[in-house]
This record gives sequence, C-alpha cells and structure tokens, in this order.
Amino acid sequence: MNGAGNDFILLDNRSGTTFLTPALVARLCDRHRGVGADGVIAVVPGPEREADWAWEFYNRDGSVAAMCGNGARCFARYVERLTGAGPVIKFASGAGIITAVVSDNRVTVNLTAPTQLRLRETLRLADAQVEVHSIDTGVPHAVVLVADVENVPVPTLGSEIRRHPRFAPAGTNVNFAQVLEPGSIRVRTFERGVEGETLACGTGVTAAALVCAKLKGFGSPVRVKVQSGETLEVGFREEAARLTDIALTGPAEFVFEGNLEL
Repeated sequence: MNGAGNDFILLDNRSGTTFLTPALVARLCDRHRGVGADGVIAVVPGPEREADWAWEFYNRDGSVAAMCGNGARCFARYVERLTGAGPVIKFASGAGIITAVVSDNRVTVNLTAPTQLRLRETLRLADAQVEVHSIDTGVPHAVVLVADVENVPVPTLGSEIRRHPRFAPAGTNVNFAQVLEPGSIRVRTFERGVEGETLACGTGVTAAALVCAKLKGFGSPVRVKVQSGETLEVGFREEAARLTDIALTGPAEFVFEGNLEL
C-alpha cells in the first residue's frame, strides 16, 4: 500500500506465526531484492478493552518506530478490508491508541498530542548555521523553513541534521518546509530509519504544519504538498497555547497483493 507515496508492506499476523527480524524486514524492503517499501506493518491482536487491533511497525532498516502517520492510514484501510470493520477503527501503536476514520481511499487518523515543541534554535553545522524548530508528533521531528524547498540538498543536509548532537542519541527526522500561501506549505522529509528522503511522511507533515501554525499564525486545517505531488491536510485545535486534537487526512491506496516465501 502507499499513503501519498510513502509505501508499506502490510501483513496479517493475528495468528502470531510470522516472526519479523530486523534482517528480514530490511530484506523485504530492499527495492532490488525484495518487495520494496519504506517500512513493514503487521496486524496483531490489540490490548483488551482498548482496541481490537494493534500494529508492529518497522522502518526500512528494521528498526522499530512508535508512530507513522501515512502508515497509520494504510493500516486502518487494510484492517477494514481484512476484517470488514469500520468506518471507525481503533488500534494500539507505540504512541498510544490511534483512531482512524475510513472513507473510500481517504483516511483521517488522530495523532497523539505533540510534545517537546522548541522554536528558533540555532544549530551549527559543518559549513553553516541553520534555524531549527523541533517537535515530537509521535516520533521526533526537526523543521527548517526555507525559501525554495526544491533547491535544498535533502539527502546531505537532512542527514547532517538527523545526526546532530542536539538530537542525540536517537536522532531525529528532518523536514524542510516552504510557505506557499497562508495555510498552505510544501514539505520534503529526510526520514530516520529509512535514512533518506521519502515521497511523504505523515508525522513530518504534521510537525511542519504545527510549527507553521505557531510561527505564521495559520489556522486549521493546513494543506501540505509533499514530494509525491499529493496534498495532505493537518487539522488541530489550539487552546491556551497548546495544540490538541491533531488529525491527518490523506489517501491510502492498495497497490498489489501476493504471497512471499520467507
């Protein structure tokens, strides 16, 4: 499946008979020798009384991530097809209980309230200084506002910021955001765990939108154009300077299905 170009392998592992290791995940996500994807998501039974389903989410390198906005939308639509549930689907993630609403190929997911918002920090890099804003939208993100996102060397600059001592030891995802007009931005993302640029990043889109809401006074929703050309929407409420009720809306599409020998 893919969510705005961010692609995932989804597996039904409710029986618990498939054992995913980091090496196996990396092999499956290899675009030359495997299926090819930005990550692997497995459906497993959820915790009693909280949600019927839960996920196991792995980045392309086999590392575990607590949350992924595009992956969450794909997961919800996959559960709907797999089980007949819906249109409201709740599942447990490493970032807490996620609620999704499925409407054809578009899905809205709630995200946990953001934490650790820090604005206007100066980072000293090898050849320059940059102003960075950071926020945790389920996973940590840095946001850099730029005049022209197309001319940003995302692979190199993103990698340097991702591993900067300021974000040690775990590192961070890095988003470069350009304001197109009030309430509309363009974002490119270097993803931790993928270790490269992806066509979209749901939690990164959300991070950039919320930072722009704070810095530019944008109201809800903020429209975000990503590298795939798709547009996502980030909804929120602001109460007493706190950002709450975070919602991410965008496409979740099936690409193909099949069987794989492990």
